[in-house]
Amino acid sequence: MARINLLSPRLANQIAAGEVVERPASVVKELLENSLDAEATQLDVDIEQGGVRRMKIRDNGRGIVKDDLSLAMSRHATSKISTLDDLEAVQTLGFRGEALASISSVSRMHLTSKAYGEDEAWRVEAEGKDMTTAVRPASHPDGTTIEVRDLFFNTPARRKFLRTEKTEFNHLEEVVKRLALSRYDVGFRLSHNGKQVYDLRPVTDQLHAEHRLGTLLGKKFIENALTIDVEAAGLRLWGWIGLPTFSRSQADLQYFFVNGRVVRDKLVAHAVRQAYRDVLYNGRHPTFVLYLELDPATVDVNVHPTKHEVRFRDGRLVHDFLFSRIHKVIADVRPESGEAPTQIGGAPDAEVASMPTQQSRMAFQREPQSAAGGVPWGAPNNNPVGGEQVRGQLEGLRQLNENANQALGVVGGGEIPQGIDPLTGEILELASNSSMPRVETEQTFYRQEGDNGRRFEELVSESDAHDMPPLGYAVAQIHGVYILAESSVGLIVVDMHAAHERIVYERMKNAFYAKSVPSQPLLVPINVTVSQSEADLVEDSQSVFEAFGFKVERTGVESVMVREVPIILINGDVENLVRDVVSDLTVNGATDLLEARANELMASMACHGAVRANRKLTIAEMNSLLRDMEVTERSGQCNHGRPTWTQLSMSDLDKLFLRGR
Repeated sequence: MARINLLSPRLANQIAAGEVVERPASVVKELLENSLDAEATQLDVDIEQGGVRRMKIRDNGRGIVKDDLSLAMSRHATSKISTLDDLEAVQTLGFRGEALASISSVSRMHLTSKAYGEDEAWRVEAEGKDMTTAVRPASHPDGTTIEVRDLFFNTPARRKFLRTEKTEFNHLEEVVKRLALSRYDVGFRLSHNGKQVYDLRPVTDQLHAEHRLGTLLGKKFIENALTIDVEAAGLRLWGWIGLPTFSRSQADLQYFFVNGRVVRDKLVAHAVRQAYRDVLYNGRHPTFVLYLELDPATVDVNVHPTKHEVRFRDGRLVHDFLFSRIHKVIADVRPESGEAPTQIGGAPDAEVASMPTQQSRMAFQREPQSAAGGVPWGAPNNNPVGGEQVRGQLEGLRQLNENANQALGVVGGGEIPQGIDPLTGEILELASNSSMPRVETEQTFYRQEGDNGRRFEELVSESDAHDMPPLGYAVAQIHGVYILAESSVGLIVVDMHAAHERIVYERMKNAFYAKSVPSQPLLVPINVTVSQSEADLVEDSQSVFEAFGFKVERTGVESVMVREVPIILINGDVENLVRDVVSDLTVNGATDLLEARANELMASMACHGAVRANRKLTIAEMNSLLRDMEVTERSGQCNHGRPTWTQLSMSDLDKLFLRGR
């Protein structure tokens, strides 16, 4: 066996570079983060051939004094931490002191810097097998310029794994984009092969920040985004979340920052996905740019060589905070009144689940949230759903069908409506027709009786123009599928089945969660074999199971017994469901699988209970549906994530018919 030898500095740095330097984008990330830590307010990035041939980064930061230049090229040399306490509360983007040494070992790198208050600038480069440094005088303003040429010239095995120039530049551009989104107070310039790509000036206000967002992510994102800014329990979350109708086929428009550091974290992804669960297509991904601020001592950023992952001290607290706040913002979306929506125009993006061609985006407003805890302020929501109507609904889910007139909100007329037996899943015919429940609000200007033949003009004449409901008044129904309504903005088009399906679903959820979940004892309890750690977890998580009507007891070192299950899940695969819940608890520290399964079944029931297509509705019934939409959470999307309504403003209609030309 060979004797143990000390690795040469160059070989040690090249091994370290394997963790730090993967491609040109990795180099740019490390160097730009160093510049930001040096308090730079302007960063210029000049790239050639995707960064393989040349990368030049210039900043106006504090610079490096002459005596520290040689040390800066050494491994584990940094000015950002000095004690263990510093490491436990890192507030800088870089801190390991490996970047410059690793980069210089696999490229030809020159560093020129002039420190604040110094009279001269100096240039340093590493030379020879032993990585000895040579420092020479240079001409340079305050700040630092680093030029990296011929990446992986001395490690051809690494170089052959690089992709095409376009692919490498796309990765590099994404790095610049993420850092530009993390620091609005810093200017960024990016050029590739002599062509300017970005010239982003520093911004300090909301309007210009949204302009930067539009430049980097596209105008459609900011046009279809909701703002969020909430604070609770020492955590602050702010930023933008995309409307559910602005979803993507892949998770390529998701940016999450923790104390200014962009991260890809499973806990964060799970919380956001859970918040959007009720309003997205299967396989679609939400869009967001979110910033989480918390005490640096409560998050560990030193868990991955590229610092893309973090570990929270109290992951459950962070998860619940993210989920609850994002979920509330989405739930508080309401149809907008007063202002016309922003026009998208043209064909929709192939990657975006948006409105049909030549339709404007849905316009929304939500109840503002205070900075402390996100509690809504302003006028209270006077939605009577959940009062006597909910109390009149089921004592158990079996009674859904006994009270289907209220629980399912079925519209009368035509065929006999149908309901679902929550125990068997069978479709049951109801004994009699019923009319759709009417929501009484200050903006209800019609009467259920005698309004069937009244014209829109008569309804409007009873109210002041300023008091017109956000979705206006119904004027017609098309092919038994769409409701046309006239609002103060223009024309409203509603998919009546999709809209009513959401209303029914939300009422069923309110009834389901307003009371203790009815459960059913099993005639033959189910024994589930698990690991010892999983059995311990079940024993410690009784409250989670009991909240959803499960009774699960530990019966051995590696076994648990399921004795009761919720009625709504009686026909499910109980054993596998329990295993999945335990797995979710193990990975995420929390679980939403029980709720997800219950919601799936209620969504299916709501779909069957909602008004069907080709049903002829009276004007009064159509107006009742519009009023219910205005007070129902998440009414902009059906249970499958499809939009329930859209609008065309008068200017949109004028454009269609070339009026004014």
